[in-house]
Amino acid sequence: MIADQYSISHISEILDAKAVLATPETVIRKLLTDSRTVIDPEGSLFFAVNAQRDGHLFIKDAYENGVRNFVIADLSYAEKFKDANFLLVKDVLQALQALAKYNRKANDLKVIGVTGSNGKTIVKEWLYQLLASDYNIIRSPKSFNSQIGVPLSVW
Repeated sequence: MIADQYSISHISEILDAKAVLATPETVIRKLLTDSRTVIDPEGSLFFAVNAQRDGHLFIKDAYENGVRNFVIADLSYAEKFKDANFLLVKDVLQALQALAKYNRKANDLKVIGVTGSNGKTIVKEWLYQLLASDYNIIRSPKSFNSQIGVPLSVW
């Protein structure tokens, strides 16, 4: 996250989500869409994105790795893990994008877009090298230039 810290209850308000909260004061520091990449379980918010596979199928794995904060589109999962926080939204991917957008605006982050068929990642890295000495730069890691990767990077 850039500057602000958001509690799970504040994120619920941002997303206009139906909240089932066991610990509403929990502060979120990391956003996840992959249950295998948990590094800060207490401060992580897992988004059960329906991509190549339904992210809801990995809630149990994330939970077993210590995650207790989830954004879901199916409330039945909240009944299985009573000590966890759940935010019910209509579209999990849109919620991830909306939260990143909110955080970007709250921190007045400027955006440079790189488009084209080839070479976007190398141009992004080149711009980083040119600008990093004068500006605080946030960039997507590797080739995370996607509907999921960019929101994770902005956080």
